[in-house]
Amino acid sequence: MAALWTEICLAFPAIHALGEGYEVYIVTDASGSVSVEAHEMAIQRMVQAGAVPLTWTVFASELQRDWARKETVPALVQMLVEHMGNVGTSFTWEQQLLATAPQIEEHKPSKTNQ
Repeated sequence: MAALWTEICLAFPAIHALGEGYEVYIVTDASGSVSVEAHEMAIQRMVQAGAVPLTWTVFASELQRDWARKETVPALVQMLVEHMGNVGTSFTWEQQLLATAPQIEEHKPSKTNQ
């Protein structure tokens, strides 16, 4: 779960869902608040009630599971490139390296070896 205001829009339904017996995961960096303290206190309150905190990248990675689920890879990669700073940059760089054919120097015998 994620919401606009951590202490209200997220905490109330998360704690209610936990009370109803649901397993609740809260996406802490996809939720905000009126202050850092309000956000942190709401997270602590939900964790004490049994919610499991995680970040959006962990959530996306758990949905993806592995690279074998090829149909969802393009959307995940797009999110990483657009929103993960150096992770997205590194991924793009690695893809460029992998797509580039290795340069092999042609061995030419020297005149002394002929």
